[in-house]
Amino acid sequence: MEPKTALAVFLKEKRKLRKLTQPELAKKAGVGLRLVREIEQGKTSMRVDKVNQILKLFGHQLGPVQINRDKPVL
Repeated sequence: MEPKTALAVFLKEKRKLRKLTQPELAKKAGVGLRLVREIEQGKTSMRVDKVNQILKLFGHQLGPVQINRDKPVL
């Protein structure tokens, strides 16, 4: 199992706050249960559009996040 990502923690917390099971969340978002499970387990490679379908339920979407403020990547 992969380490928990910020997305995994965020999604699980939001799902639990809304008292949704993984199958309920998948159905409401129109995605497969497997995707919800994989995100919550920390999988890092997946389709952005599918992740955004889920995040939209919580008023969020994926976006660029700076990973190191001290060193520019370029």
